[in-house]
Amino acid sequence: MAFEAEFLLAGRLLLGILFLYNGYNHFVDFQGRKGYAEYKDAPAPGVAVIASGVVLVLGAAGIMLGIYPVIAAGALATFLIVATPLFHDFWNAGEEEKQNELNHFLKNVGLLGGTLVLLSTGGEAWGYAVNVGLF
Repeated sequence: MAFEAEFLLAGRLLLGILFLYNGYNHFVDFQGRKGYAEYKDAPAPGVAVIASGVVLVLGAAGIMLGIYPVIAAGALATFLIVATPLFHDFWNAGEEEKQNELNHFLKNVGLLGGTLVLLSTGGEAWGYAVNVGLF
């Protein structure tokens, strides 16, 4: 395909921007995120918000720039596998929250799909990437 590297770059940037924005919000809205984590009975909510913010920011940078891309995509996939059922448990939500939680759950499932697609590239070099930390 003629534009394979460009499409991969566009996908990496779009996916990365979403993760970067959400990770950034873990820090600028720390109290709000911590309160939500407490509401969802997350263990050590303050630590969890900071740790997940770091994972999101570093994972986003990794997939956007091509720095340890397999580790970055794997870290983001792991975050989504853990956080999605814990924080967006629509099956336990009240009627007022159910649709919102379902929307977030499905969004995260789609994001998980994107990270798994990136993982499927294995350690191969990406066009328009730093390509550091390839296996």
